[in-house]
Amino acid sequence: MKQDSKKRARSFVSNQTVAILSILIFLIAVGASAFRRDAPAKEIKISAIARDSVASVKAFETVYKVLMSPRCMNCHPAGDVPLQGDDSHLHAMGPKRGLDGKGVYAMKCSNCHQETNTPGLHTPPGNPDWHLPPAAMKMVFQGKSAHELARQLVDKKQNGDKDMQKLIEHADDGLVLAGWNPGEGRTLPPVTHAEFKKAWITWIKNGAYAPKKTSN
Repeated sequence: MKQDSKKRARSFVSNQTVAILSILIFLIAVGASAFRRDAPAKEIKISAIARDSVASVKAFETVYKVLMSPRCMNCHPAGDVPLQGDDSHLHAMGPKRGLDGKGVYAMKCSNCHQETNTPGLHTPPGNPDWHLPPAAMKMVFQGKSAHELARQLVDKKQNGDKDMQKLIEHADDGLVLAGWNPGEGRTLPPVTHAEFKKAWITWIKNGAYAPKKTSN
């Protein structure tokens, strides 16, 4: 009798152990499954943080002020004649854009705009590659709202086939940098180039969002 009781006791303990182990295995499996389900959500969350419309639009306020300043807008006119001066009047010499943006016939940009700034007050600024955007892709800034200009800047059909990385690199383009070295007698853009570049990259890396359209 005692031996039967011992056998039954051992059997009971064994069954209990198996039951407990089964429950533990089940709980571990459920936990692992739950973790796998959560993983994609974390990836989406990280991706969402990388695109911050508020930060992007805020940064574009600085970008827009610079691009609409005479140092940028004068070479991005609505027409085919470049603008001139701090008041952005039509160029006094009346040069035309031409197919490549470098003028037509004998009236070439490089005739007056040399590789460096000409010494003296209000004399022609210089750069080795001085030109307007080409006729096939005029990249107009003049008259554009913040919404319109932001949309245009990221449109590869209107920005010179530039993707986001090329747009970031464009902040250090020679003609862009020339805006902060315009020659004597001309006002500089409203912020430093370093501040502009920081805002430019912040705008792009947070999604390159366009500000909302403004009502007329």
